[in-house]
Amino acid sequence: MKSKISFIICLLCMAVVFPLTAQDQEIPTLDNPMSAAYLKKNLRKSQPRLVYNAEILNNLKKKTKTDPVLQSMYAEIKASAQAILKKPLLEREMVGRRLLGTSREMLYRINMLGLVYLMEKDPDILARINEELIAVCNFTDWNPAHYLDVAEMSTAVAFALDWTAGALPKSTQELSKKSLIEKGILPSWPENGKSPGWVNGTNNWNQVCNGGMIAASIAIAEVDPELAAKTISRALDGLPLSLVEYGPDGVYPEGSTYWGYGTSFSVITAAMLESAFGQDFGHWDFPAFKESAVFRALTNAPSGWYYNFADCGDKRSQGGDVILAWFAAKSGNPQFFEKDRFLNASKDPGKLFRLSGASMAWISQYEEKGGEGLPAAWKGEGSNPVVIFTGGNEDPHSYYFGGKGGRGMVNHGNMDGGSFIFELNGVRWSIDPGNQSYNELEQTGFDLWSRCQTCERWDLLTKNNYGHSTLTINDSLHRTEGLVTLTEFKQGPNPEATFDMSATLGRQVKSASRRFVKDSPLSITIEDAIELSESTQLITWQMMTTADVQITPGGAILTQDGKVLKLENQSDPELTVSVVSLYPAPLALDRQIEGLKRVEIRIPAWKIEDGKTTIKVRLSGE
Repeated sequence: MKSKISFIICLLCMAVVFPLTAQDQEIPTLDNPMSAAYLKKNLRKSQPRLVYNAEILNNLKKKTKTDPVLQSMYAEIKASAQAILKKPLLEREMVGRRLLGTSREMLYRINMLGLVYLMEKDPDILARINEELIAVCNFTDWNPAHYLDVAEMSTAVAFALDWTAGALPKSTQELSKKSLIEKGILPSWPENGKSPGWVNGTNNWNQVCNGGMIAASIAIAEVDPELAAKTISRALDGLPLSLVEYGPDGVYPEGSTYWGYGTSFSVITAAMLESAFGQDFGHWDFPAFKESAVFRALTNAPSGWYYNFADCGDKRSQGGDVILAWFAAKSGNPQFFEKDRFLNASKDPGKLFRLSGASMAWISQYEEKGGEGLPAAWKGEGSNPVVIFTGGNEDPHSYYFGGKGGRGMVNHGNMDGGSFIFELNGVRWSIDPGNQSYNELEQTGFDLWSRCQTCERWDLLTKNNYGHSTLTINDSLHRTEGLVTLTEFKQGPNPEATFDMSATLGRQVKSASRRFVKDSPLSITIEDAIELSESTQLITWQMMTTADVQITPGGAILTQDGKVLKLENQSDPELTVSVVSLYPAPLALDRQIEGLKRVEIRIPAWKIEDGKTTIKVRLSGE
């Protein structure tokens, strides 16, 4: 829950919007009856009606008297609201090309202040909400050049108007509604008639921006019902183009923390539609959307780290996951309701997540109904397929393995096809280098977002294959357009998964596949089958680690935090393992990770007979 916004929320979301390309399958749709007539007839007349309505609010007040989770969270929210009263009002401060930090701070403040006002009708809190609104609504604009900024600010202003239910001065209400129209909605309807890329985009911009426009539209519905209706209708048509990315199994291709960002706005959107219109127009039943909760839960490793592939953040906060809790409220499945983490939230010194005030609505609706537990071996296919093996809830060894396919061209993607992470006994032995600050890179003029084969993005160790536990051929970059696919998957006590890496290695090999086998509760075996081409000169098996490495005959011994992991080269034990130090990293712009190194097994092509080889490496603990 307490999602340390310095997590930059991974600066979550500074994605470039890429329009949808042709799809092989027909994209499902949301229900869309929206028109001005429908809106006038079906929109709830009384406020609040954004996430909260009278019934939801009464239920929250009643349950907060007895429910320890709600009591714990509300105490934190109330303390946060009191702290906000001592802070200066927000100013229009740009960071690089973004106003996003200010917009998010406003959304955070309104979630804290707004919920306390809903619960207690405190006049001091109302006065501060009034001041916050006047301040941001007097900004020259909300930075439409980077529409995430507009979307989050619009959501905040809409919530502030709605949750105060007419108690603000009329002048502030009029200013706020005028700002929502002129600074929020109208810039998304350019005079040239061309829709912004995010309207029908495939990534989180779609979810965030369309969700923000829905919030704004509901807030100004009585002022301009035609504008509100056409904006909501456009959103309901556009949102499926991002929701389809969860398919077919629930994997969010941009990684776990981006699941948190994009899905948080899908959840807010569904909650707003339900509270305002009595239905979510198909969000909950959209194919693979509810299944994505399994993906989110399984990417939380025992160590407290995420499976941090793509541009994902590294570690979880100590608090409970308020977005996952929406899925718990919908399904009744306790696997998605992190009760202990919610109760321990006060131990985390960081900020509450900026949608925590809204989340109290669905947390209060949670009733345990049972449901399936998390699988110990799971696969998710799609544009960035992953597999995860665990030791289950009672595993004394905290076994955790994640392997993946995909390609660099996916949103927020890296050249990490075939890569893996591995944890055992509380230590992450094979790591993913994770993400780094977008703004710091952009300020240097670095082109972070272009993804052609020769683009600058691939100079970075966090983005290219040299920084991931995968295969490299001829010391060359992976092919950014080459998709690594999941071809086989077996469950059971010794699960297996096989990925076809041929496309990302390109003409440098005829074919290549990577097979992961959990061959015991303490080990993972990686087996690579490679057929050489005329271009193959050198094959490099590599693993990224921050452990200390001692080279031994036939492999290496890794040590970290008093634990030991054995690396065995079972196919070519006569080859000596080598270690390349990557701290400091090769480029000044690279993320600097203390102790980072690449463990390598290098096999020259001339050593391989008959044009085929198998590399088999086993990692085992004690």
